[in-house]
Amino acid sequence: MGIKIANFEMKNPIIAASGTFGYADEFEDFCDVSKIGAVATKGITLEPRSGNDGERIFETDCGMINRIGLENIGIERFVEEKIPVLKKKNITYILNAAGSTIEDYSKLASIAHKNGIEAMELNVSCPNVKSGCLEFGTDENSLYELVSRVRKNYGGCLIVKLTPNVTSIENLAAAVEKAGADAISAINTLKGLGIKIEYLNGKFYKREVQGGLSGKCIKPVALAMVKRIRTATKLPIIGMGGISCLNDLFEFISAGADAFEIGTQNFTQCDVCNTLADDLENFIKTNGFKDFEDLKEKIKEIN
Repeated sequence: MGIKIANFEMKNPIIAASGTFGYADEFEDFCDVSKIGAVATKGITLEPRSGNDGERIFETDCGMINRIGLENIGIERFVEEKIPVLKKKNITYILNAAGSTIEDYSKLASIAHKNGIEAMELNVSCPNVKSGCLEFGTDENSLYELVSRVRKNYGGCLIVKLTPNVTSIENLAAAVEKAGADAISAINTLKGLGIKIEYLNGKFYKREVQGGLSGKCIKPVALAMVKRIRTATKLPIIGMGGISCLNDLFEFISAGADAFEIGTQNFTQCDVCNTLADDLENFIKTNGFKDFEDLKEKIKEIN
């Protein structure tokens, strides 16, 4: 079940997605976090962020819209307060990093390298913050420059998280590979708008949240994007978007994924990452596959 991306080793290919699992230890009452392949942290910025004002969550059919706005404690407190806890509890983690400028990302990369952080996921595709992130993630030239600069400052496993909110995700994937990244994760949330109209006491009332759409409803889009990325790069792909069961993993492998991030399902099934890891391991054992790589190859052979 173990996999390796660059020099980053994980017990299994199941990763808890950024923004859905806190800083990891918050889920200890619900599952054995140390058995998850890795946990992608909340998006961490140079300075602490309070996030967006107003309503942040809107439930949709088979999903949700969020506009959290990258609320986080900042890299300094993360290094001082969170890393020691993660190490003590033997939790494998990936630093999800976000910024407003190339300099922000470069500084975060230097800090991550200095503190021995083994894997970093660049959030260049968050649709619910006012500056940075999405602007880098939608332009191949800007993305190439950003990843190249980060690569110079960081020697660990470098993962770039791509957005589906573009015309050509293939060009972005090619730029990421050329710039020196070790892997791609995809997809981030889709731009969405949630509206609810109520009529009470002779008057209409409107509730509206615009942000990132996630959950089971985006799986067909995620599968399509992963398949398109695979045509443009040989880099390992960490697929995500609506994953909730073992068959979903098989579908993402068929589209081109090598590992998986589990996001929104964590909110309604807090032990889903453990369950998927167990289900995958049991399937491999009971059906005579040598290991996870053998299973992947067999699925990819299907016409």
